[in-house]
Amino acid sequence: QFSDTGSRKEHIKITSESKPGFLERLSETSGGMLMGLVSFLLSFYLLFTNEGRALRTAKSLDEGLSLVIPLDSIHSVFQQNEGRLVHLAGALSTSKPLFDPSYGLSIQAVKLKRHVEMYQWVEYEDSREYEENGEIKKETKYSYNTEWKSEVVNSRNFDREIGHKNPSAMAVESFTAVSPNVQVGSFVLSQGLVDKIDDFKQLSLSNLEDPHADVTRGGDYFYHSDNPRRPEVGDLRVSFFYAGLSGDDPHLGSADKVTVIARQQGDRLVPYHTKSGDVLQILYAGDLSVEEVFQKEHESNTMKTWALRAAGWLAMFVGISLMTRIFYTLVDWFPVIRDLVDIGLKAFAFCVASSLSLLTISIGWLFYRPLWALLIGLLSVVPIVVAKSRVPPKKQQ
Repeated sequence: QFSDTGSRKEHIKITSESKPGFLERLSETSGGMLMGLVSFLLSFYLLFTNEGRALRTAKSLDEGLSLVIPLDSIHSVFQQNEGRLVHLAGALSTSKPLFDPSYGLSIQAVKLKRHVEMYQWVEYEDSREYEENGEIKKETKYSYNTEWKSEVVNSRNFDREIGHKNPSAMAVESFTAVSPNVQVGSFVLSQGLVDKIDDFKQLSLSNLEDPHADVTRGGDYFYHSDNPRRPEVGDLRVSFFYAGLSGDDPHLGSADKVTVIARQQGDRLVPYHTKSGDVLQILYAGDLSVEEVFQKEHESNTMKTWALRAAGWLAMFVGISLMTRIFYTLVDWFPVIRDLVDIGLKAFAFCVASSLSLLTISIGWLFYRPLWALLIGLLSVVPIVVAKSRVPPKKQQ
């Protein structure tokens, strides 16, 4: 079946295979059990190391807050602050503007990004499986649409490349230019601090002219196309983004301000190594006080900690589910029993994953905060107690 609706095309492909036998399903389950064991063991490492990292980072931030020195002036370098953790805020400045001579563009900024997209065919799949006449059939609907993409889409991997062929490369490449010397007042930022300046904004091209005869400006894009309103596969469009405006611009406004906390080394701002083993080199947009900076860092540490806790719990849940899948396979010939076993296995995986996750977290806290570790350890028993309380009395006996 084939239909063509403008730039969108689609077709349906049906494949079938014999229903796998019991031994084949058992073999697949065994492979899944091995993957589950790996996921299960990995979850312990992730949960345990995450707690140590979170507490170490919190200690380092507290240490930094107690030692940081706010600078009275960003235009003078005082020798008495050598090697100390300092706080300063001011406008960014760079020695030279960044250029893209191919498009006649320049800007006084920390970073300039050229973003290139090509008009290409993109394949989408929508599959469903069903059983018919003792066979497992898979119906896959392939649809094709033309879109602007920043990466080359390999049409050789399409189910049907004929009529949907993409070029193998882009004639113009994307790139990011970074200023070699970035300062705040008299202080030069380290590479690590420069890397943190990543709040990119799209550059308006309304004040620029078409750089070449084969390039047309439309809105905030340069088009390599005969007709930008009706592009063809292989056409390009180029946009520009900047981060860290470092000079007053009549169209973009005044230079961006940043707040930095780092170690002073001569006229350079470099990483500060805490006693806890962490590194402090902090940069935020805007003019922030010392307290505001460290509050943001603590909030970021908390968010990262909970995200990794959730990832660790999920890895454990998936691992337990895969390792116990063999019980589902053994009864999958009986639909009612199979469904009951599936629900029971998921409940078991949920309770065990929750208890073991809490227990692992408590062990991670044991060397730092023993009382909290004990409380979390006691909390880890709750899921099992709740699950056991729901079992009928006869089954408990």
